[in-house]
Amino acid sequence: MSTPHVVVVMGVAGTGKTTIGPLLAARLGVPYAEGDDFHPPANIEKMSAGVPLDDEDRWPWLDAIGTWAHGRAGLGGVVSSSALKRSYRDRLRAAAPGVVFVHLTGDRALIENRMAHRQGHFMPTALLDSQFATLQPLQPDEAGVEVDVTGSPEEITARAVNALETLPHPAR
Repeated sequence: MSTPHVVVVMGVAGTGKTTIGPLLAARLGVPYAEGDDFHPPANIEKMSAGVPLDDEDRWPWLDAIGTWAHGRAGLGGVVSSSALKRSYRDRLRAAAPGVVFVHLTGDRALIENRMAHRQGHFMPTALLDSQFATLQPLQPDEAGVEVDVTGSPEEITARAVNALETLPHPAR
């Protein structure tokens, strides 16, 4: 399966964006870009210190992701980004109008447990509450799907591929 669309794998920290993103890209036959790599050093320092980012911190990061997505228009790609607010997704869509979103969702306890067991990531579990407080789920007028994160990475990826196939303008 291949897609000319750019897919943004979104969700709160710990939902598996960095795990599912590359697997989804491989299944779709397109390149993957890690959203965290687009953060300026100041953002990483702030989050590492347990301080949530504000919108002013996020705009340059979202613009960098949007630039990447725009460059992949018509070619396809998968990029991870929390994209927690509608305004963040709108900003990404403004840069790359054809993007579609895969919103990874799950029970808070499951996500917190996964965050507690991951190694070498700058995002502390303490920021999970702020992530859930900021989250604005996809709206019916947004091109995207919700995918539950229970199960293995392969099962989650398969659900994402199947869900993308159900979109009115399928990402294939």
